[in-house]
Amino acid sequence: MADTKAGLDGVIAAAGQAPVRGLPPVHLWNPAHCGEIDIRIRRDGLWFHEGTPIGREPLVRLFSTVLRLDPDGYHLVTPVEKLKIVVEDAPFLAVRVDRDGAALRFLTNVGDEVEAGPEHPLRVTADPQTGEPAPYLLVRRGLEARLRRPVFYELVEMAETRDGEMGVRSNGAWFPLGPIPA
Repeated sequence: MADTKAGLDGVIAAAGQAPVRGLPPVHLWNPAHCGEIDIRIRRDGLWFHEGTPIGREPLVRLFSTVLRLDPDGYHLVTPVEKLKIVVEDAPFLAVRVDRDGAALRFLTNVGDEVEAGPEHPLRVTADPQTGEPAPYLLVRRGLEARLRRPVFYELVEMAETRDGEMGVRSNGAWFPLGPIPA
């Protein structure tokens, strides 16, 4: 396990270097793996450090800007450190959807605004625990947001039918949501 205090300080410093409305270039950073840090993102979107919820929303948003998905899992990345964390499902939640002309615009629990489309597709799988639909939106570089149930219900309300299934269009792309209920 990495030195927690030093690891958190490095992550905060790196995230603080992000442009005001941009993200740090974590995809360009290739530091050595420094171990694991006891941060867990629960299925319900809550972030925990050493078993305690991280109650400061600005800190969670800051950490989210240096989150990266690598082949071996999720990491908080700085120019000099790479610390593995645990993500139970998707690292983010889509908490709102709005129709804006031909686009569906989503807001995540960490403040990302994403328009669904070819570069940010929606996908629906079956939840492995319940068998219910599990909808996701690609936010950035492999990081997804799971749509909260009310957001998914809003999409179903907006849905069109095509070839026996429901779906939505956004930015010229068609996203199936599932079969038409009987």
